[in-house]
Amino acid sequence: MPKETAVYTHGHHESVLRSHRWRTAANSAGYLLGELRPGMAVLDVGCGPGTITADLAALVAPGRVTAVDTGTGILEQAAAVAAERGLENVEFAVADVHALDFPDDSFDVVHAHQVLQHVGDPVQALREMRRVCQPGGVVAARDSDYAAMAWFPETPVLSEWQEVYRRVARANGGEPDAGRMLLSWARQAGFTDITPTAAAWCFATPETRAWWSGLWADRTTDSVYAELAVRGGHASTEQLTAFASTWRGWGAEDDGWFMVPHGEVLCRG
Repeated sequence: MPKETAVYTHGHHESVLRSHRWRTAANSAGYLLGELRPGMAVLDVGCGPGTITADLAALVAPGRVTAVDTGTGILEQAAAVAAERGLENVEFAVADVHALDFPDDSFDVVHAHQVLQHVGDPVQALREMRRVCQPGGVVAARDSDYAAMAWFPETPVLSEWQEVYRRVARANGGEPDAGRMLLSWARQAGFTDITPTAAAWCFATPETRAWWSGLWADRTTDSVYAELAVRGGHASTEQLTAFASTWRGWGAEDDGWFMVPHGEVLCRG
């Protein structure tokens, strides 16, 4: 697989978008919010269904947000979210983060949430994000780290799920443990002024356990990830069904707890 070619492991199945639509600037880009000002020009890379995009647009209005992703279908969903919120300062375009079709120094802020783990060349992606960011601007990236995910009760089948997911993601050209690598990638991309941080999502209430376990159960059997896992010989259909059943069982635990850690970088210069 060419270095800059990677398959998006999750696809856009409803179970995937169920997770993505939950994301907000507050729960997924808190490390960036202090940098935002009205009037800024922002590029949101890999915007998905656009819930974070819409939050960013509201925060920088009357500035503008340009939201890009790799396909028109998901951009139509993002545009619908912006329209529902009455936002008129967002525009959408298909783009490849490895070769952005924008002039140098176009944006005050360039943001990517859960993107670099899925691209073929994250360093080149960061170089492009740096190129289109104005001098003195900010490039912000946040990615999860699958190997560092933790849960209780300790369930061996979920450990198997974790290993299978990581194999599938790497076979598709991505890096599932990207969170811990962001600082290194940013340095390789030429940044010298970098603020690295970490944050986590936690699912431990009855409501959040049911939501998180349900979407992963569905994703494990019904999404593009499931097709890729079986086609690539990483898991059988029966094994994926067992993973899904275990996810649902974990979600019903009274003391169930799940943490998704994220690495974050704010880069200048």
